[in-house]
Amino acid sequence: MAKMVIMYEQPKDKEKFDEHYFNVHVPLGKKLPNIINSSVERVVDSQNTDLNLYLITIIEFENLEKLKEAFESPEARENEADFQNFFHFLEKPPIITIID
Repeated sequence: MAKMVIMYEQPKDKEKFDEHYFNVHVPLGKKLPNIINSSVERVVDSQNTDLNLYLITIIEFENLEKLKEAFESPEARENEADFQNFFHFLEKPPIITIID
């Protein structure tokens, strides 16, 4: 199984970030092909890091090939274009990792 893990630090404006992220960006993300499962979790505590984590999103795919297919799709381009609509609510861009 391959996963994309996206970690967001505390936003400058939590209310506006949450409004856009949950009402616009997450629904766009759910349109990606090949997703087996996805979740968005609020971070309540972190240890051994200087990061001030806020949300962690995990998107699961059958394998790396299915993940790559998903992120080459028109739905992925639509999702990526939306980043600019809420990145200004963040101090830093999210940390994105792909694990297999």
